[in-house]
Amino acid sequence: MAVHHTGAMRSKSRSNVLVHMVDARQRFAALGIGVVAASAGGLVLAAAEGTLAALPGLLLLVPGAIALRGNIFGAMGSRLGTAVHAGTFRPTVRVDGVLGQNLLGAAALSLVLSAVLGVFARGTAVLFGISPTMTLAEFVVVSTLGGLLASFLVGMVTVGLAAGSVRFGWDLDNVMAPLVSTLGDLATVPALVVAAVLAKQSEVVDLLAAVLVFAAVAVLIAAWRTRLDDVRRIVRQSVPILLLAGILDLLAGVAVEKRLDDLLAAEAFLVLLPAFLGVAGALGGILSSRLSTHFHLGLDDATSLPSRATLREARAIGAVAVPIFVLCALIAHWASVATGQSTPGLGDLLLAVLIAGVVAIVLVAGVAYVTTMTAFRLGLDPDTFGIPMVLSVLDLVGAFTLVLAMVAVGVA
Repeated sequence: MAVHHTGAMRSKSRSNVLVHMVDARQRFAALGIGVVAASAGGLVLAAAEGTLAALPGLLLLVPGAIALRGNIFGAMGSRLGTAVHAGTFRPTVRVDGVLGQNLLGAAALSLVLSAVLGVFARGTAVLFGISPTMTLAEFVVVSTLGGLLASFLVGMVTVGLAAGSVRFGWDLDNVMAPLVSTLGDLATVPALVVAAVLAKQSEVVDLLAAVLVFAAVAVLIAAWRTRLDDVRRIVRQSVPILLLAGILDLLAGVAVEKRLDDLLAAEAFLVLLPAFLGVAGALGGILSSRLSTHFHLGLDDATSLPSRATLREARAIGAVAVPIFVLCALIAHWASVATGQSTPGLGDLLLAVLIAGVVAIVLVAGVAYVTTMTAFRLGLDPDTFGIPMVLSVLDLVGAFTLVLAMVAVGVA
């Protein structure tokens, strides 16, 4: 009996090690793909120097617009991941199905919150004395049109990942947050630039802004009162938390906009910005998704102090973080050199990223656990609350820590 018991324990131990290795590979692969995609978005941002100068305040929108895609579709992916683990997910877009209702809820939130973000961005610019800046109508048009275009692309990726998880056995908790968050960077930055160019050339920008605001209000009312239970719940629970998240992201945008001259002098940091913010948020999103799944399935208790299982998950996230942040710096430097963008040098870039990254990763674990645990204990859906708060807090902290790290290494 003792021999049999010992053999069973060894088999279980080997199985656990194998699971952790698979998790690590999936996370690293997803984050690596995301870093490359986000860096491509950063190159678009760095190359759009003329647009940034012609439409002052555009950079203010970038962290919020990027985060909004990650917040909406990251939370959607987390909900779908929980449904897959619970066995309730079906790969069909029927309106009354899990996937169909999540898509409708995400589409409604994308339109409504993109319009609101434009209004908030203009108010933030006035409040913090950022001048000159775009008009209110230009902010609304750029934020809404850019947001809708990016949301369509990110939504297709989200659905594809959900279908792939069922067919190929991927763990959505490992791949959804990093890919949706960082591929959102690739879609959002060019979409904002395209929308900004259209707004700059349009002679009917005021009328277009009014139409978009009217459409957003109508969609919000319809989604708030719909008979589709999941859509109604998603919208009602998401709007308050996404409004708060949007404010935090705009504060991150203020930190970036205020340092625009320094960023244009060292454009490698503009290339780095979407990838750094995306990775920090994605790491928190992975942890939040894992914790949410564990709480839903009763595999862990949502206690005030984290359990050993939670600490193991946090350590696993930390182990992936350092090489991924180094990859961010390497790609930003090489891409900047290859495309003729200014760079402070690989050494300074690496040092700044590691300083900011260490601070960010410590906060990732704390914010992810507290937010997910609190939502679960209050009877709210941690999939809906956890990822938006994690991504937005990390955007704010990430932007400030990156700016402070630039100052620390003498770049700014």
